[in-house]
Amino acid sequence: MGADQHRMVIMRVRFPPSPTGALHIGNARTALYNWLLARGSGGQLVLRIEDTDRERSTPENVDLIFESLEWLGIDYDEGPIYQSQNAERHAGVVQQLLDEGKAYRTTAGPDVVKAYKEANDNRGFRGQEESEGAIRLRMPDEGVTVVNDIIRGETAFENVLLDDLVIARADGTPVYHLAVVVDDSDAQITHVVRGADHYSNTPKHLRIYDALGATPPTYAHLPLLHGTDGKKLSKRHGAASVSDLRNSGYLREAVVNYLALLGWGYDDKTEFFTVEELQRNFSLERVSKNPAVFDELKLRHMNGRYVRELSVEDLTARLEEFTGREGLKPAVEITQEKISTLAEFWPLAGSFYDGPSDDPKAREKFLEPPESRTALEQVRAALDGLPEPWSASSVEEALRVVPEALGMKPKAVYQPLRVTLTGTTVSPGIFDTVALLGREETLKRVGRSLEA
Repeated sequence: MGADQHRMVIMRVRFPPSPTGALHIGNARTALYNWLLARGSGGQLVLRIEDTDRERSTPENVDLIFESLEWLGIDYDEGPIYQSQNAERHAGVVQQLLDEGKAYRTTAGPDVVKAYKEANDNRGFRGQEESEGAIRLRMPDEGVTVVNDIIRGETAFENVLLDDLVIARADGTPVYHLAVVVDDSDAQITHVVRGADHYSNTPKHLRIYDALGATPPTYAHLPLLHGTDGKKLSKRHGAASVSDLRNSGYLREAVVNYLALLGWGYDDKTEFFTVEELQRNFSLERVSKNPAVFDELKLRHMNGRYVRELSVEDLTARLEEFTGREGLKPAVEITQEKISTLAEFWPLAGSFYDGPSDDPKAREKFLEPPESRTALEQVRAALDGLPEPWSASSVEEALRVVPEALGMKPKAVYQPLRVTLTGTTVSPGIFDTVALLGREETLKRVGRSLEA
């Protein structure tokens, strides 16, 4: 008996994505919150793939979900359970509700429902039982259905205003509302943590639980995510999915940290959390009911701090995986302080490996003026006599005298050199750049520029 009681109090949460595309940032946050709750409470997370939309629920999209969750470090204790495989169970429940008189068939469509409401002071639709048509759950005419939400508080919905709920189509195929309740009930889910866009569904789901004689879970509806313009988060705000973030070179630790803060906060000061700290401190009671703003600039700032705190070896390994190139450590050492995402590395360091890029505007501005040629000739002369091995400090000592000797500002000397060596106006420090390229390659690139 004691063991049974212990099992009953274990928190069981679920993450039920629909595999109709990449894992959206909002859904990723929902997955993260459920995972943090499960891991922080010693509970269990169930992964359910809601794949009843057979046209859009492709194997490729399912794989995208798995890959995104794995990249975020979100594991699960049960699943994946595929909702489509429960079709027989769903159909059985629909038939049970019909047999018990708790549901009925009706051919009433939207026009009939609208006319009924207009004729009855906008009361909830109540249909007449027919031999065919969609199947609706009977709603009571008296009392209220009370939603107790951890985040949004308590709300009472008058039953008389609730339409008899469609739970299956005319062909008997159950709709979302019925399927999700049956699946959650069968899986003994104790807490349903989902987006606020599902809040209006909750009284409907509670009526289904009541009709089944099942105990409903505790609900918590998370605030929606908005862009910085206050509108619902979408592709126009930049990254819209976990795949977008990964491909943009964000670190998983930063993404998890930032997603956790979209609606939740431990205090007014702490912004940086390890995964272990999030698991220990996260609670639904600290989640706001106000919409949260996804600001990619803030994520980039946070990511930059994570990048700079990595060891050179760790960052090198990540960059080599991200770029598909090897031998990057020397360039990582001189760029780590300058990049905020993995994607920013190659534009800074690519010229070390692939040669200078070609920026016509930079070439015209910094290489074509006669004084630039004079500067490069003096640079070549200063470096030609510099003994090896070169270091940033020895290069700096050799080149510091050039601007003064020519009566030019340092930028008028070093920027033409930068464009000569990298092809662009942006690079790591010019002395670091020269030292990394080394004597042979540096003098070759300067010579090629002077001969052009």
